[in-house]
Amino acid sequence: ANMTSAEPGWLQVVLVGRRPKNTALRIAVLVVICLVTFKFILLPIRVEGISMEPTYHDHRVNCVNRLAYLFHEPQRGDVVSIRFSRPPNFAAPSVMLMKRIIGLPGETVSFHDGRAFINGQLLDEPYVKNVCDWEHEAMKCGPDEYYVVGDNRSMLFDFHLQRRVERDHIIGKLFL
Repeated sequence: ANMTSAEPGWLQVVLVGRRPKNTALRIAVLVVICLVTFKFILLPIRVEGISMEPTYHDHRVNCVNRLAYLFHEPQRGDVVSIRFSRPPNFAAPSVMLMKRIIGLPGETVSFHDGRAFINGQLLDEPYVKNVCDWEHEAMKCGPDEYYVVGDNRSMLFDFHLQRRVERDHIIGKLFL
């Protein structure tokens, strides 16, 4: 019997489908979408250190939404990724920090008896689980600065990387 249009075998159907050209096109589109998403929109980062425990644990991978602040500015309580430094060799990865915003532009941040105060008012921080004894006089954020700090306040104030950061150093908001 002469077969002019043979049905594809089960192995071909499993591997590339009944229409290999359509399957190749779908794969190409998915690859482009993934590359764009993970290069420009969702930036995967690995947590290194204990400064954000117990909210985010050491060595966990999370994603930063780089488009989160496209239409609005960062808000108090947001966990953000901050570009800490850009290495001289652009092939090397930048150092990124993951911190929580507690102070907004123009606000004054201070710590008394381990508790944060914004413009003299006690800040409710249900995410802080560890007891701390931080004492620090008021620090005023500039018109384009945010005050960021980790959730794990059990370390000494001077050993905890907390600071005012300029808006353009905030890369995005944690997504996962």
